[in-house]
Amino acid sequence: MTQYDAIVIGAGHNGLVCAALMAKAGRKVLLLEASDVVGGLAASREFHPGFRASPVHGVTYFSASVSKKLDLARHGLSFGPALPTIGLGQNGEHIALLGDVATGAMQADIDAYPAYRKQLLRYAKVLNALWEKTTPRIGGGNLLDSLVYAQAGLKMRMLGREDMGEFVRILTLPMRDLVAENFEDPRLQALLSWDGLIGSKMAPRSPNNAVLPLLLRMSGENEGDYVVPKGGVDALVRALEAAAKEAGVDIRTNSPVHKIDIAGSEEGLKAVGVALESGEVIAAKQVISSADPKTTFFDLVGAENLEIQFSNRVDRLRTDGFVAKFHAALSKAPEVPGLAHSNGRLLIAPDLDAIEFAYDAAKHGEASPNPVMEITFPTEHDASLAPAGKHVLSANVMYAPYKEKTDWSDAARTAFTSRIIETIEAYAPGFSALIEGHELLTPKDLEHQHRNTGGHWHHGELALEQMMMMRPTYGAAQYQTPVPGVYLCGAGCHPGGGVMGAAGMNAARQVLA
Repeated sequence: MTQYDAIVIGAGHNGLVCAALMAKAGRKVLLLEASDVVGGLAASREFHPGFRASPVHGVTYFSASVSKKLDLARHGLSFGPALPTIGLGQNGEHIALLGDVATGAMQADIDAYPAYRKQLLRYAKVLNALWEKTTPRIGGGNLLDSLVYAQAGLKMRMLGREDMGEFVRILTLPMRDLVAENFEDPRLQALLSWDGLIGSKMAPRSPNNAVLPLLLRMSGENEGDYVVPKGGVDALVRALEAAAKEAGVDIRTNSPVHKIDIAGSEEGLKAVGVALESGEVIAAKQVISSADPKTTFFDLVGAENLEIQFSNRVDRLRTDGFVAKFHAALSKAPEVPGLAHSNGRLLIAPDLDAIEFAYDAAKHGEASPNPVMEITFPTEHDASLAPAGKHVLSANVMYAPYKEKTDWSDAARTAFTSRIIETIEAYAPGFSALIEGHELLTPKDLEHQHRNTGGHWHHGELALEQMMMMRPTYGAAQYQTPVPGVYLCGAGCHPGGGVMGAAGMNAARQVLA
């Protein structure tokens, strides 16, 4: 039997990062992936003959530390310039954000925007001290824990008394309150709320949640602006895979894991390897899972190996996805009146009420009859995703409930797809005539394809009670789990979801300690 120092389960971007960093440190590492390609949600797949897309279509914060440690630039990774986020108007009067500049909104709001963004960036930098570190254990009192808190505390004090008080206040605000306090243009309010809500089961009025995820997205080098790797998201996956292989990681695809092998003795339980669905058993001293916490603890570890209180906390994690993916194969790029070029992130969300009403339908188990969405064209960055001259549209559509009343019957899927196409058509006349094929991926589909509980992008809500020292829950928030030798490294860990790589890096550091 081959003996590894460590086995990493799941070759999404966090699994690749964790495996590569451990191998660079001299460990013998095996990376196991259930599908036939690496990349997880960032992996492209054919959805219509000749057309490919991935659920991930861009990046707001990929860790510069990960890029440096793995020398990803040498493996071909570089990012294009920041792209605008554009709020579409049906009359061709669009608004746009890029850096400190807002255009198309009311003049008073355009004038106020730079100061608003500057303030949020100051707050985001306060939290930078926490995202790429292991968060201190609740009740922990050692020196290293104290230093992590001290660094963040010092940055807070440097804000000054007035700004520090404002920082604490806005952390608990609903997104609606934050943007309405600062701006009057309803289109700009909706646009600015988006990055606090996307990917989660939240709406503008949802309390105590959305501002912290917004600040997380503003913490990277791009300061919250939308960017795409040169060559598209596939280029990021290729660079991570190349770095892992160069470091000596053994990568096996089509190798779904059935169970983490747990051995018991007088000294207690410990992980000793994994058993694949094929029946093969592979030994290892440590097992690191990039699967979501519920999959890891209930399917791979087994509730019988966990204390009941811990199992109950994991069971209560909020993991229902609320976002669908829509991909369309287009004969050419659609024309949007008033928009010279579609190379950016396009939002259909006319105001905060439109987002709120879309959420209201979904929370009662119905796909929104008037969906709001974020649209990009991945073929603007990677022409190989479609035949020459043709394009792929990729949309994140809110809100689509995981627990849909009909369990996503064919009729429900068809109706929701029709509403998505009709909504885009209203802003891009003639869009429907360009469609050669399309697919709708509901949260149920994402769960089935990527084995993430509830089809939740982030493996769990990015909410105050499920972030930092409570992510995913007490007893597993420092990447270690109650079972010795079992660790977490996926999006369900601190700091959370999105294409960041920080969770994989933090976990590797913890395992190597």
